[in-house]
Amino acid sequence: MRKQKDINNLLQVGDEGLELKENNIAIIPARSGSKRITKKNIKLFNGRPIISYAISAAIECKLFDRVIVSTDSEEIALISKEYGAEAPFIRPKELADDYTGTVPVMKHAIETCEELGWKITLACCIYPCVPLIKIEDLKNVYSFLIENNGDYSYPVTEFNSPVQRALRQDNSGQMSMLDSSNQFTRSQDLEKAYYDVGQFYWGKKDAWINESDVLNGYGYVIPNWRVVDIDTPEDWIRAELISKSLFSE
Repeated sequence: MRKQKDINNLLQVGDEGLELKENNIAIIPARSGSKRITKKNIKLFNGRPIISYAISAAIECKLFDRVIVSTDSEEIALISKEYGAEAPFIRPKELADDYTGTVPVMKHAIETCEELGWKITLACCIYPCVPLIKIEDLKNVYSFLIENNGDYSYPVTEFNSPVQRALRQDNSGQMSMLDSSNQFTRSQDLEKAYYDVGQFYWGKKDAWINESDVLNGYGYVIPNWRVVDIDTPEDWIRAELISKSLFSE
């Protein structure tokens, strides 16, 4: 278990020449009340609370001078602090229901931290259930944001099959194409399509505050074989198996 001591001393210069920019902050939104997986954000994943992977990656990438957790749960806040994050406020209940989006939560966290006297230039939203997150991705997406001077940058991955050949099924089981115009087009001639892997988003403070569209940011492509969106118990098992395979010594 890693304790946070003096982050300002710890975070000086990242690997591969990436310098820490002042006032970068990582915000991990972790509400309670998960319905499909009970206590999802602090459930043990290969022996550790799953949120600890996001916290560790944020600390170890050495690009943030603060790593905080935005939560409505005292239990989540306590566990997060044990693994090195800060939890300087408890998120209001109206921003912790099933219908609240990520951007309003980020806006609230940034504004609350600024009320505490913190200065923020860039804020990275890191989801709590990302045990396959890689430090090199956090660094590369950060560099991609700086290089393009965009509002947001985040990891994406390519669909395994051409989305132009997606199928629909009626109540009887009959299949048909969503768009039959591409039925006989060679796969290699179809435009590649990507999706948000749902791990993290780097963004400028003003973009979060103005609630700009995150998906209009710059996408950094990562391999789809190490992407798992953990929504169901079956997803959880698959993610644990992939994690053991990737990170076993």
